[in-house]
Amino acid sequence: MTAETTARPETDEPDRPARFRLPAHAVEVGMLTAVATAVYSLLGLTKLANFRATTFDLVIVDQAVRAYAKFAPPYIPTVGMVHGRGMDYLQVADHFSPIYALLAPLYWIHDGPASLIIGQALLFAGAIPFLWMFTRRVLGTGPAYLVSIAYALSWPVAQAVNFDAHEVMFVPILTAIMIERFHAGRLLPAGLAMFGLLFVKEDMGLLVIGAGACVFVLGRRLIGLGCILLGAGWAVMLRGWLMPLFGGDIQDFWAYAHFGPSVGSTVAAMLSDPINTLSVLFSEETKIDTMFLLAWPALMLCFLSPMVLMALPLVLERMLADRVLWWAADYQYNAFVVMILFCAGVDGAARLLKWLKLQDDRALKFGYGAAVCAVAITLLPQFAFGQLVRSDFYSKDARVFAAAEVVSKVPSGVVVETVNSLGPAVTDRTTVLMWGNTPYNSPWVVADVARWEYPFGSVDEQRARVDDLLRNGYRKVFEREGFILLNR
Repeated sequence: MTAETTARPETDEPDRPARFRLPAHAVEVGMLTAVATAVYSLLGLTKLANFRATTFDLVIVDQAVRAYAKFAPPYIPTVGMVHGRGMDYLQVADHFSPIYALLAPLYWIHDGPASLIIGQALLFAGAIPFLWMFTRRVLGTGPAYLVSIAYALSWPVAQAVNFDAHEVMFVPILTAIMIERFHAGRLLPAGLAMFGLLFVKEDMGLLVIGAGACVFVLGRRLIGLGCILLGAGWAVMLRGWLMPLFGGDIQDFWAYAHFGPSVGSTVAAMLSDPINTLSVLFSEETKIDTMFLLAWPALMLCFLSPMVLMALPLVLERMLADRVLWWAADYQYNAFVVMILFCAGVDGAARLLKWLKLQDDRALKFGYGAAVCAVAITLLPQFAFGQLVRSDFYSKDARVFAAAEVVSKVPSGVVVETVNSLGPAVTDRTTVLMWGNTPYNSPWVVADVARWEYPFGSVDEQRARVDDLLRNGYRKVFEREGFILLNR
């Protein structure tokens, strides 16, 4: 040090603490996160206000979180009655998602499904700063913004935000923390994020297995092996012991009867006949389309990174199943792996540039970020975010006003069977059951004889159910635009 740097002018003023300074780019990244939160909230709240949200699954999550907010067991009577297991059916028996308890404080502020929609928006957007930090460290500042925007606009996030609220809301942020902190050499927060994933859903052990495989390939063999054993042991423990203990049944979501009746027989069948397994994996055009769409936002470069191993078990779980809904790009399932594939794409791009051994690759790094962002933008009209620029998405027709009137006539504190689209409107003040083919003898029923709604097969079936109720002691209280309110 020089005398100039050590000398200080004499003064009678006391030492002042240095001003607090935000980390570089904190304001910009914070603004991007806030805008994403607002967009996601706008989409979900508009659907809720216009009766486009659904009992399956918004009411289900609402019932569980409301119970947590009251420090009560997370019963989900809507699902319990559908499964024939009664009103006191635990959410953790249906899907092991005790992490929903973290949303309970939102219900102390506002008791209703709108809180879930905003909470979900915050969680999806909350992954952006961690993706930004990871990408900046690997590719630079410019690409970090572009990749973060691409994630914010990505079609898996759009479809998840569009379809009510689901446990997947926790996965991108926890995955982003796990990847970014591990990459930064901070193993404790990375491990805590990975452990948190195990409380999101019963199949998150597969993601942990994939993470362990990635870490093993990267050279941390002991840690990787430990993660693989943790993920496998957790999945076996949940499905084989804990969830049945809570009243669940592994057969509720068993989708591999074409391989075998159990986990063991299914795995044995897959391994003993890999050709057949591959044929099942690529047996439908929908599967191929979805798998392509998952990798395309990262320009396929995710396949150059070991990180893609994290997503592999979850993708195989879906594509080898016999559930058509699991294969599609329409629902929330793809958001489980979206953060992994973006991070893998960033890592894959860096590895490719390293192999090319260019003296100055900054332009190519920026080009990758720009291309990823461009792909996300070109896909916008095909998926849910495209609705936001259409005026009809916000408009209310006669059916919307009729729906608002019929739900206003349902008394508070009662048990009510409702059509799928009206349950979210009354779940904050009633016990909602699904109006379907199975009669529950609820004192109040809201039917819809003008439009088909799940789980009915046709409008005629709904009319037949209404006629049957009217013959068996129910009276018609209100009718408008096809909505009928019945009371027993």
